[in-house]
Amino acid sequence: MKIGTDGVLLAAWANPKNAFSILDIGSGSGLISLQMAQKSNAEVIDAIEIDDDAFEQTVENFERSDWGDRLFCYHASLQEFTEEMEDEVYDFIISNPPFYNSTFKSEEISEKRALARHTKSLSFDVLLSSTSKLLSEIGECAFIIPYGYEEEFFSIGKQVGLFPNRITRVKGTREAPIKRSLLQLSFRKTTPEISELVIEIDRHVYTPEYIDLVKYFYVKM
Repeated sequence: MKIGTDGVLLAAWANPKNAFSILDIGSGSGLISLQMAQKSNAEVIDAIEIDDDAFEQTVENFERSDWGDRLFCYHASLQEFTEEMEDEVYDFIISNPPFYNSTFKSEEISEKRALARHTKSLSFDVLLSSTSKLLSEIGECAFIIPYGYEEEFFSIGKQVGLFPNRITRVKGTREAPIKRSLLQLSFRKTTPEISELVIEIDRHVYTPEYIDLVKYFYVKM
């Protein structure tokens, strides 16, 4: 799994506050979990990954990191994990979920990457339903999704008692349309904080706001 802007951006933006335990749904390379370990004092950071190769990559990256004693990856589907955990809950849940909603899978990316980015491998319904069962009563959860799916995501969240508290809409440039939505939800129904983030001024010339957000996770930024 390649490291993409979405994962880095989500983990940099998400605010786990004083969470003791964090869950990363769909670890891929383990990137988001590693960022959570770097930016928080959480003592328990668990990840779930269903794909064999991605699971092995996550475990290897965890073991090579400075935070290996706080990181653990489960090789399971979200549904299996949710059933097995029963009454166990997390203070913070984070996920960069699959987002291709049609049956088309791009020929330009590998089959495994296509599966990882395809909602049939993990629907929003399953993601949010499981999150509501795994999240503590005062916990929060964070996701990055295509902007066009925002209302659908909120509608499904509402059905399981999850409501948006923070929303940041992301644009590639100031003139470009909104591409992604960064969302933080909880069981509290409040008026969400809404903001906008622009990534680039020009090609590979990043805005001060973007640099300030992600600079701690890049060697060169």
